[in-house]
Amino acid sequence: MRICLLSADPGHPLLAGVTGLLTPEHQVETLDPGAEGPGPDLSSLADVYLLKARTPRALALAALLEEHGAPVLNSAAATARCQDRVEMAAVARAAGLPFAGTRFVATLGELAAAGVPAGPLVIKSRFSRRQDLVARADSAVRLRELAADWAEEPVVVQEFTVNSGWDHKLWVVDGQLFAALRRSELAPEGRGPTLPLPVGELPASWTAAALRVGEVFGLEVYGVDLLDAGGGAPLIVDINAFPGIRGQAGAPEALAALALRTAVSGRTGSAAERKVPQVSEK
Repeated sequence: MRICLLSADPGHPLLAGVTGLLTPEHQVETLDPGAEGPGPDLSSLADVYLLKARTPRALALAALLEEHGAPVLNSAAATARCQDRVEMAAVARAAGLPFAGTRFVATLGELAAAGVPAGPLVIKSRFSRRQDLVARADSAVRLRELAADWAEEPVVVQEFTVNSGWDHKLWVVDGQLFAALRRSELAPEGRGPTLPLPVGELPASWTAAALRVGEVFGLEVYGVDLLDAGGGAPLIVDINAFPGIRGQAGAPEALAALALRTAVSGRTGSAAERKVPQVSEK
């Protein structure tokens, strides 16, 4: 089988692990979606493409490959749904998932101009990307500080949920769950190390919510960030397509098996599924 990594970083631990598992018997190649030069040879497609990139160029390339019949994990459309946090929240809440209440504000400058917030807020860039904005603001002063650097940034706003300061990171590969604890990026202490979290110790409602995300969003490799909203109730605050899943025993094996099975089945999405939503370059 020919397996192609759509990534600028084939040395990423997860991808390197998958490559090491597959190369004894299969051909693994890399295609950097951001590289200059001619595009892929559409007359000689790989058996499956792993989309470990989320830029607009990567999504456009994945959609092109899908149009020519190539299976892509995750699909371009499913990946794009996780890039726009407005659509992410709307899709999740419409499906009854316990997703944080989210509202869209055209620019952070507009939010800052509204004055004193009614309570602590979590502010995020509307479009998820590297080094995007994720910050807490408890006052008008803090909003103005953020607006000084991000005035024109389209943002989403969530009410801050009092919690332990730890994010529960749940990852799913083809229905197999992995989990860890990580300090919230909003915590004063900073992120710190990622701590192991046995999946068996998670409440059933948490694992059910994480698995339901895959069904709702059409994802097969994804991450779900959860908070304990009190009394063990899960609150989803973010969903990521094809996250790093670093240091999780069994994750490379699960991904390698999924890639091979998809290559054999040649599964592709419907025409509607392959339609990629607009994702901002910002």
